[in-house]
Amino acid sequence: MRRRQFIAGLGSAAAWPLVARAQRPPVPVIGLLSGGFPNPNARFVVAFRQGLAEAGYVEGRNVAIEYRWANEQGRALRPLAEELAHRPVDVIFAGPPLNLAVRAAKAATSTIPIVFVYGADPVKDGLVASLSRPGGNITGIASFNTEIEGKRLSLIRDAAPRAMTFGFLGGGQDQRSDILAAAQGLGLQVIILKASSDYEYEVAFTTLIREQAGGLVVPAFRFPNSNKILALAAHHKIPTIYPNRGYVQSGGLMSYGPVGFDLDRQAGIYAGRILKGEKPSDLPVFRANKFELFINLKTAKALGIEVPETLLATADEVIQ
Repeated sequence: MRRRQFIAGLGSAAAWPLVARAQRPPVPVIGLLSGGFPNPNARFVVAFRQGLAEAGYVEGRNVAIEYRWANEQGRALRPLAEELAHRPVDVIFAGPPLNLAVRAAKAATSTIPIVFVYGADPVKDGLVASLSRPGGNITGIASFNTEIEGKRLSLIRDAAPRAMTFGFLGGGQDQRSDILAAAQGLGLQVIILKASSDYEYEVAFTTLIREQAGGLVVPAFRFPNSNKILALAAHHKIPTIYPNRGYVQSGGLMSYGPVGFDLDRQAGIYAGRILKGEKPSDLPVFRANKFELFINLKTAKALGIEVPETLLATADEVIQ
């Protein structure tokens, strides 16, 4: 009897860890919603995870992340957002590269907290009530790309100082208004060019050549087949400034824009703070305050232009 009691006791003891594991509360889940492809956007995921870690959350340890990628199919964002909302997740991170992600998330839920990285003015676009007090279930990080097109124009003018006419490819109404106002202040002419297809890219560069434009500004915008823009700029030898470093690493001349890694890291921090109990309505929208300039000297040489030393001195990175 004693032997049987001892074996039974061992069975009960062995079951304790199983019971404990079964009763352990589940880890919180973050839904990551992006309009892009996984591989090209791996860097922003790394930054987001870093921000989460700074807030005390490590994926696979005390938080889980559900990934939903629209693969640049804008129409897929809404059903993906609804899928996350019905799961349901504890926080939705509406990340880059498309501003459409946050709109899809907002349409899918009015209760689940949403953290965004947004490239325009979230107040003007109706996402939040104000930057200091967002209200509702949404907050995040805004880069206000619509306000830096004038700076991009100034930089490309520095690289092509003799030019008086420049092109502006695509962009939203606010971006176009910003660069036209900047051009007026600089005494320059800007040609607004359509950019929704490869055919329109071809037409745009034909127009630049005909108008003897000295350079081109490419804004932060949803471009189908952006590699075509790079190829045309190289073929026609048009000095071009782009919105982020990825273009320069792929052969573009220059880029100027917010430090993307920092924005996504801040989003991770915000998501972690919300998981700890803070309300998105009480977290002010973080405004991008770090910008970076990249220059590709190899491309400059191929274009036959000499980048001024004053411009090189201000660059965050120069690709030789």
